[in-house]
Order: sequence, then structure tokens, then C-alpha cells
Amino acid sequence: MKMAAPYALLINPNSSHTTSEMMLDIARRVADGRVNMEVATATRNPTMIVTYEQLQASAKQVIEIATESASQCVGVIVSAFGDPGAATLKQNLSVPVIGICEASMLEASRGGRKFAVATVTPDLIEAIDRRAHQLGLSELFMGTYCTAGDPEILANDPSRLPQELGKTVRICIDAGAEAVIIGGGPLGQAAETLQPMFEIPIIAPISSAVQQLINMLNDSKSFSRAYKNNN
Repeated sequence: MKMAAPYALLINPNSSHTTSEMMLDIARRVADGRVNMEVATATRNPTMIVTYEQLQASAKQVIEIATESASQCVGVIVSAFGDPGAATLKQNLSVPVIGICEASMLEASRGGRKFAVATVTPDLIEAIDRRAHQLGLSELFMGTYCTAGDPEILANDPSRLPQELGKTVRICIDAGAEAVIIGGGPLGQAAETLQPMFEIPIIAPISSAVQQLINMLNDSKSFSRAYKNNN
């Protein structure tokens, strides 16, 4: 796949090209020309990651994709909720790396807000809870609330998905959440649909990650200019 350079690479750890195109569309709209966005799709993972075992296994190819692209890209977004492989990439790559779970939790908790996650994957609740703890946000994190039924069937029903997630968001709000994350890369379109429907911030993880990556790139440029001016 030939990509424009320089570009920021969004990695879809799921193997669904339809999901990749949806996520890339969101990323490009948020970037608004401030950075070129491209996407790479895993080939060895499920079309949707719904279990902790799948999440862990997906990290291997995420790391491979990012490592192969590191010399051409200016930054990496890991677009699965759970950030598979992101920690390893942060240690080994010289470009900024951000996962959509990390980015959305940082945004949701801004200003000391209590936040919750609304998603479709009950088997990932423990992994999501662990991520909040790793980020030092346990005191603000109110938990993960899930829709009922099969997550893959629901995620592939564009008319029903926002409705069911909307009900779950309302449960989060009733529990006291001051911001709610729609937890999952494949839920990106639904997150955008839900944002104007509630009185509190509804956090779309892909948008959060793109904005945070751009901030990181801008900070890196500012540091580089300051270093050159002082030396």
C-alpha cells in the first residue's frame, strides 16, 4: 500500500477493512489537514476484537505494522479499545504513539471529571478497568457498562447500535458519570451520532486520539525549535 508522506498511521487491530475505512474517515475529518492520516489493517486478527485473549493476541501484529512503518510515519494511533501493543511501541519507536483508550480516558477525566465507559463487549470489561488503573485514573473511573446481546451482531447494525449505546450512556449518567466514553474503534460512527444527544461530554475515542497525537506532534516541533535556538 503506497501512502503519502509524512503521515500519521492509524492501525486497526481488527481485520475488517470496512471498519478501517470508517475510522480513517473520522480521523481525517478531525485532523482537518493538520496531519495526513493513513490506515493499516491487521490481517491475522478477528474482524472485531471481543475477548481479552483476542485483545492480547492482536498486539503482535500491531507492533509489526508500526515497526515496519516507523521510518515513514510521524506518529501512530492504535485504534482498538485496550491499546494492544501501544506500551511496547512507546518504548521502541521514536515517533509519538497513542492508543484510543488512553486518549479518551485522558480527555474524559480532564478537570477531575468522573467518567464511565459505554460499550458492547462485556468480555473486555476487566481489560478496560485495568487500563484506567494503569493510567492512574482509578479514583475518577466509574466503571464499564455494556449493552445486551451479541456484540458483533449489534456493532454491525447501524440503526440499532446508537440506540442501545444511548441507553447504556443514560445508565452511566444516572450512576453519576460526568463524561462517558463510547468504548471501541468499531463504535466510532455511533460515538459521533451520540455526542449531540446528551447534556454531558460523550467522548469519541478516535477523535480524542487524533487530537492528542496532533498535540504531541506540535509539542515535539516546539521542543525541537527551542533546542535548535539554544544550541
